[in-house]
Amino acid sequence: MDEEIIQQIRERASKLDRTIVFPEAQDPRVLQAASYLVEENICDVKLLGDKEEIITSYYKNERETVKDLLSLFIGDSINKSPLADHLYKRRKHKGITRKEARAKLDDPLYLGAILVASGQADGCVAGSIATTGDVIRAAIHSIGLREGIKTISSTFLMALENQLPLTYADCGVVPYPDAEQLSDIAIESARTHELLTQEKPKVAMLSFSTKGSAKHERTELVVKATNIIKQKEPGLEIDGELQFDAAFVPEVAKRKAPDSPIKGDANVLIFPNLDAGNIAYKITERLAGASATGPILQGLAKPMMDLSRGCGWQDIVNAACVAILMAE
Repeated sequence: MDEEIIQQIRERASKLDRTIVFPEAQDPRVLQAASYLVEENICDVKLLGDKEEIITSYYKNERETVKDLLSLFIGDSINKSPLADHLYKRRKHKGITRKEARAKLDDPLYLGAILVASGQADGCVAGSIATTGDVIRAAIHSIGLREGIKTISSTFLMALENQLPLTYADCGVVPYPDAEQLSDIAIESARTHELLTQEKPKVAMLSFSTKGSAKHERTELVVKATNIIKQKEPGLEIDGELQFDAAFVPEVAKRKAPDSPIKGDANVLIFPNLDAGNIAYKITERLAGASATGPILQGLAKPMMDLSRGCGWQDIVNAACVAILMAE
């Protein structure tokens, strides 16, 4: 199933005629991913970065699978004036000047994000060199959050052998979410899961307690978040607070939560904090042999993907395909 879901995502992405921009084109892994995306007709590609570094990386990487990879470099051809105006209008309430907005576009992260925000690209993939903080900052300043959402978060798509894929969140952005933030994370994770897997999301709000079996301020926070979600998204299949076994094992759910609409069949697992989420996805990956696709940034008005700095070129391909499916 792990290879199957990734292949499905790639095939669906290739049918949508999208354009993805890469701000870190001096990275050989990005060049290799760009080559693959073009060769396989998955999407159009725009490369940003220092052209001399790109040339050096291109030949150092010894890949000649694209006749003229450098033709994808667009840095010299971009008219930055309207893009600077776009950023200025977005950030002038924060005190940015037109001159400062123009200077921001010298940063490829901001330039890539603004190309997405202005509709000149459908998604942006970065983070093989830049930190998560820098990627998120450029995304929030340039693209902004999706209407009705106040929290940017991340998911991992976890694919295990002989099992339908699961979505874990938040595993990479919000350390200790409050109830409103946790509700945003759950709503966006359900949306991400359905977009990527084409399966109906069944959301479990996880805790160390099931339906009041323990009383603590942390369990009450999960209950509060669950109630907020039910008000915001009454059609969403969700329950909480649930321990993992009550969310995932039907036999246990019958005993611990017999009235739960999830019935031990959750496919979207929302962790109460970043400690739990990050530890859980790494344990699932290392002990259960799961394939982890992510972190997938969510909550943005348009997609900008963050990469691990330890990623491989195929991870970059997968992130681009995810961005394509998340583009509206």
